[in-house]
Amino acid sequence: MFTPITTERLTLRVLEPADAETVHAYRSDPAVSRYQSWIPASAAEVRSFIAGLAEIGPDTPGRWFQLGIVLRASGALIGDCGIHVSAAEPREAEVGISLAPAFHGRGLATEALRALLGFLFDGLGKHRVYGSLDPRNAASLALLLRVGMRREAHFVESLWFKGAWADDVVCAMLKREWDGRSNS
Repeated sequence: MFTPITTERLTLRVLEPADAETVHAYRSDPAVSRYQSWIPASAAEVRSFIAGLAEIGPDTPGRWFQLGIVLRASGALIGDCGIHVSAAEPREAEVGISLAPAFHGRGLATEALRALLGFLFDGLGKHRVYGSLDPRNAASLALLLRVGMRREAHFVESLWFKGAWADDVVCAMLKREWDGRSNS
């Protein structure tokens, strides 16, 4: 059972079947899907994915677990964030985040990702959390750096992605770095 995480403006909660249309709409938007590996073909595919989340939790190794990002003031679903705990090393987790374009540029992704990092480090006791992204996705790279992750690696043309070779940048944070960060 996952207890929702609340911040000043947001709630991170388990995705629900009623979220399928909204998730499909923003994840199908070219502004969002350009650097995403999961672009659902239909709301039915999203509903199927959400149904599968009931079988796992945020600490299940080897599976992506998505949380909805909801505005507290209105209850509107505006995006999702994912957790992927490594099957090889369960003290490590990868994170990802998608936000509907209408909500970009308001600091909401930063707020959501900080809350997610707090949950992973303080709630689940992870040692290392990282994000992997195409460096052409400048906004996402800036987001990872803004929350205190450091750039660890830049792999050149290491991923075959959507019919072409793409670079992969890895940014990460350790628990001790999370504990020592300034909250400014």
